[in-house]
Amino acid sequence: MSANETAVDETLRVAVVIGSVREGRRGPAVADWFLSAAASHDTGLRFDVIDLAEVPLPLTLPDWGGTPDPTAAAVLAEVGPRLAAADAFVIVTPEYNHSFPAAVKNLIDWHRPQWQAKAVGFVSYGGVSGGLRAVEQLRLVFAEMHAVTVRDSVSLHGPWSGLGPDGVPRDAAVTESAAKNMLGQLDWWGRALRTARATRPYEG
Repeated sequence: MSANETAVDETLRVAVVIGSVREGRRGPAVADWFLSAAASHDTGLRFDVIDLAEVPLPLTLPDWGGTPDPTAAAVLAEVGPRLAAADAFVIVTPEYNHSFPAAVKNLIDWHRPQWQAKAVGFVSYGGVSGGLRAVEQLRLVFAEMHAVTVRDSVSLHGPWSGLGPDGVPRDAAVTESAAKNMLGQLDWWGRALRTARATRPYEG
């Protein structure tokens, strides 16, 4: 194996999806904190941030096998390959009305093979629950997409008070420990599933 092949094998490509698109959102600040926490650990992960506020997928889906309209096709041509190139995913999501944002579900529904046999982790935020109800529902959705969600997640309770003005959680020790645990599981599952896909292509 060449040095370049070894370097690629040692790097796990992770797409970080910022799920909130509403005005006044805290998603980018939460994602920035998460990425800084990840950078403080020697994880061997490479991150690609996909902000759904910059991915204007329409709500109207074509029939199975149909051709999307030109606007949707252009967006898909940009975001689809990035999802396909990822070995694993981290969904940064708030909790809206006991669930997750419609933009997240729309991204999931527009894509299918890109999720299959890959690992998914979660960073959630919102109110007393810290977004955990959104995460529980997303686990059901990703199971249908043949993805594997890791057990541990990162939950930020009340980001409007739990995050400081610099975007860093006030309980940094607890949240950074949670991020480290989740990333460790994502790393293990991401590499195991990547090896499995290379050895035996997944047929979902």
